[in-house]
Amino acid sequence: MTARTLVRLTFANPASAIYLGLVGAAVAFATAVTLFAPDPGFVWVLPALCAFPLFLCVTLIHGAALGGGPPATWLFITELVLCVLAQSLALGTIVEASRGRLRGRPRAN
Repeated sequence: MTARTLVRLTFANPASAIYLGLVGAAVAFATAVTLFAPDPGFVWVLPALCAFPLFLCVTLIHGAALGGGPPATWLFITELVLCVLAQSLALGTIVEASRGRLRGRPRAN
């Protein structure tokens, strides 16, 4: 699999683009609430829920490695971005495989 294929599956696939747009909207909303609200509360849970299945596993592993302490902000954001990109790649791969395009097979009409 080439780098071009990975980029196409992660970003250029319609399903992946919609997923990344929803995550981007959740991050923009959380940022706006954090900047302009007197008490943002748990607004950053929304982007984490967008990356939920993989982010939960990474957070549990990371929490066990640190002994249950809270992670640094940069590490939390890095893990969130990597989980979202991995899930976008998986979503793009699933959609393209269901269409039969990954192996070069002709689509069934």
